Amino acid sequence: MIYTVTFNPCLDYYIRLSHFSEGELNRSTAEAIYPGGKGINVSIVLGNLGIGSRALGFLGGFSGQEIERRLKQHGSDTDFVWLKEGNSRINVKLQAEQETEINAAGPVIGKMEQDAFMKKIEQIQDGDILILSGNVPRSLSGNMYEKILTVISRKKIQVVADTTGEDLRMILGYHPFLVKPNHIELGELFGIKITEPEEAIHYAKKLQEEGAANVIVSMAEKGAVMVAQNKETYRMEAPAIKVCNSVGAGDSMVAGFVAEYERTKNLRQAFFMGVYTGSASAKTKWLCTRKEVEDLIAASPIRSRIE
Repeated sequence: MIYTVTFNPCLDYYIRLSHFSEGELNRSTAEAIYPGGKGINVSIVLGNLGIGSRALGFLGGFSGQEIERRLKQHGSDTDFVWLKEGNSRINVKLQAEQETEINAAGPVIGKMEQDAFMKKIEQIQDGDILILSGNVPRSLSGNMYEKILTVISRKKIQVVADTTGEDLRMILGYHPFLVKPNHIELGELFGIKITEPEEAIHYAKKLQEEGAANVIVSMAEKGAVMVAQNKETYRMEAPAIKVCNSVGAGDSMVAGFVAEYERTKNLRQAFFMGVYTGSASAKTKWLCTRKEVEDLIAASPIRSRIE
């Protein structure tokens, strides 16, 4: 079973306008509502690719009910802890000449609810995959990831982590199967600016030295690199696309990698599929479907190399 964790799921309310004037009445040209949160995105794309998963985390109120309903529509199982008070957050995304985002803080999560969540983590078994996405919200204890990893450390569970900063550095000590920072996040971890694939490879190897088995670094229009546990290093140029929406592209890359690795156990093929899946989502208004990934593969043959 593949499990995804999203501590602070949301509904993203997209409002498109031809022009936005601050302090005045504005009328939209289109609206859309999507479930959101990094782990939520991973579960949805896995479902779109035909791979089942179980989404864990916290939900509350009417917005939480809608998040769960939409997840199930996309083929994901759910096992959330339901909050006694509050609603799951609703974020506003204004798309005009520029994109403006207003992200809500989310509900307060009490100790009893955190304990209930940890009991669900204890049920994860040998051979399962656990995907940890995003940073820990203020309403949870700062060492939540460490608590999770401590609970599962004696089991043979493959951990995939897509987080940043000290959360990522702490996770490395538990030897995750895969970590996926982007080049900006990787640079921030080492106090430098990374602009070229060669630099990303160099610092990805440092993450391996700190404990990660496999490291993927996404680099937007410059594609991505992967330092693999088999000692090979892969580079892939980004497919030529017109970027429509970058939100969820990194989560889609994680989903594409995990889906292909589950199918083939081939790291190189999984890496390529991850890049294609992330690019397919960037090319669409929301998260990609399987057909959109297949169409992109057909239109953009692999341009890659092994270092």
